[in-house]
Amino acid sequence: MNTIRSYESDLTQFFQFTADQYGHQDIHRIDHKGVRNWMISMMDNNMSARSVNRKITTLKSFFKYLMREGIVQSTPMDKILTPKQSKKLPEFVEVEKMNELLDRHEFGDDFSGMRNRLIIELLYATGMRRAELIHLADRDFDLQSLTVKVLGKRNKERLIPFTKELKQNIEKYIEARNTFLETADPDHFFMTDRGGKIYESLVYRVVKRHLELITTIEKKSPHILRHTFATHMLNRGADLNAIKELLGHANLSATQIYTHNTFEKLKQIYKQAHPRA
Repeated sequence: MNTIRSYESDLTQFFQFTADQYGHQDIHRIDHKGVRNWMISMMDNNMSARSVNRKITTLKSFFKYLMREGIVQSTPMDKILTPKQSKKLPEFVEVEKMNELLDRHEFGDDFSGMRNRLIIELLYATGMRRAELIHLADRDFDLQSLTVKVLGKRNKERLIPFTKELKQNIEKYIEARNTFLETADPDHFFMTDRGGKIYESLVYRVVKRHLELITTIEKKSPHILRHTFATHMLNRGADLNAIKELLGHANLSATQIYTHNTFEKLKQIYKQAHPRA
């Protein structure tokens, strides 16, 4: 329903533009120059490239429909190039801020405090997704080999290594959980205070509440810790293909966006260090 309303709104705006600019709304008289002028008009009014592209997509679909129905014989959209969208770099938390949170912030020694700290630490240490974290079971952790098995998208399993320090915190959490909860379920590694399986909004609240203590970045979601993991690994020289495997990306292009953050860091270092910069 929302898509239909959006299409209707886009087409109404376009035909209002043709009426105002050319004095008609005749689809047989619309050419690529008129469409381009509409694009220029929208961009002059500070509309984002993403919004302009969406409206142009609507117009392309509309003319395809007209051709399919035999109402028009050609489409002006074949000569239209959409504006390039600027890629929004993924936000991340600085290394110093993450160290401050995990090394100096007090989460509490009770069950919920230990759980909340481990949620943040595990997301940052492995780069796993929130949904992957929620579905972890005790058996997914191999404390001897220091690896955790994660079930990702398309039911694809992957192994992610972790540190000895994290192993110790995992053991402490399991002990606290089994002591605090009389009916701890090994099928659910992370559990609520009432003994149920944790859920998405709980993880979101935990991450947001603690990230608010250390950073001013706009988004403070669990996915930010995934971005932070990947960016910090790249900045420390990790191979891009290795990060792809750790993140569970299907192809390298999804991982390459993090190289932009790394390049921005290199440019900053260059400007600070080069005498002619």
